[in-house]
Amino acid sequence: MAEGTSTTGAYAAAGVDITAGDHAVELMKRHVARTRRPEVVTDASGFSGLFRLDTSAYRDPVLATSTDGVGTKVLLAQALDKHDTIGIDLVAMVVDDLVVSGAEPLFMTDYIACGAVVPERVAEIVGGVSEGCQQAGCALIGGETAEHPGAMAPHEYDLAGAGTGLVEASDILGPDRVRVGDAVIAMASSGPHSNGYSLVRRVVDEAGLDLTAHVPELGGPLGEVLLTPTRVYARDCLALAADVDVHAFAHITGGGLAANLRRSLPPDTDVDIDRGSWALPPVFGYIAEHGRITREDMEATFNMGVGMVAVVGGDDADRALSLLAERGLTAWSLGRVVPGSQEVRLHGTHAS
Repeated sequence: MAEGTSTTGAYAAAGVDITAGDHAVELMKRHVARTRRPEVVTDASGFSGLFRLDTSAYRDPVLATSTDGVGTKVLLAQALDKHDTIGIDLVAMVVDDLVVSGAEPLFMTDYIACGAVVPERVAEIVGGVSEGCQQAGCALIGGETAEHPGAMAPHEYDLAGAGTGLVEASDILGPDRVRVGDAVIAMASSGPHSNGYSLVRRVVDEAGLDLTAHVPELGGPLGEVLLTPTRVYARDCLALAADVDVHAFAHITGGGLAANLRRSLPPDTDVDIDRGSWALPPVFGYIAEHGRITREDMEATFNMGVGMVAVVGGDDADRALSLLAERGLTAWSLGRVVPGSQEVRLHGTHAS
């Protein structure tokens, strides 16, 4: 917020507290500093973020960019007055799209719109963004906090972000690298991540569920379980691509496993997936039961326990699984790429 320094006058009367915005910026600074990379250049004016790009280590560098938000999961954060993890969700949704191409996330910017700037709340949100950036290894080099009185209630806010990454042209991953016989490796999700929350909120409302109530089968209060932050896979994927013959990744977001994995397949291939290769995380069964949602609808909405998929050379499956296990990430074999027509078919029932 760079539109003045006083809270008096017509602007303040219209509901915009510039002093609160300035205080929020001061509280954010320590979070932003935690994400600093050597390439970050200080812009004394603060109007932009600067990043020195050393291309000498690349033969043919390609920039990658992605932008996203966190959807209506943000409404749960507001309902529970818990704002310190929603920023991790934001980073994950952006950087894990970038890494699908093989790009290393370099930096992010964020945008927070709110009905009223509450400095401590904004700092909590940015603290989560900072934590996500640290997990991804990228810098948070700028952002904007905007106050929208009249358009949003004082307690309401939304956030979005954009990220930039870099990949060697010859190392870009995708469907054109995938071959019949490749192994398909699943990486476990931490929960619904940041997709399907309009349906989650409908289930909570219609079933009269208490977000603060402890649910034994979920191991904690319902609201806290639903706010579990999205896993950040960026560093794991980059490490895998550095040591294993990775051909493609698929970030499992809106649309579920089949729809997102299909995007990473060439048109003359299929993948058959056995649901029995993994146990369905309890949160998905809980949502389906209380919302009376069919398996078909669940699988078309949620990741169902698979947050990222790697397609690797057929001889590298065991090596990939071993590397991911060493990094503390639960992973397993989903199946193989076979001849077909760009279809992903799920069969069987989940392991118990």
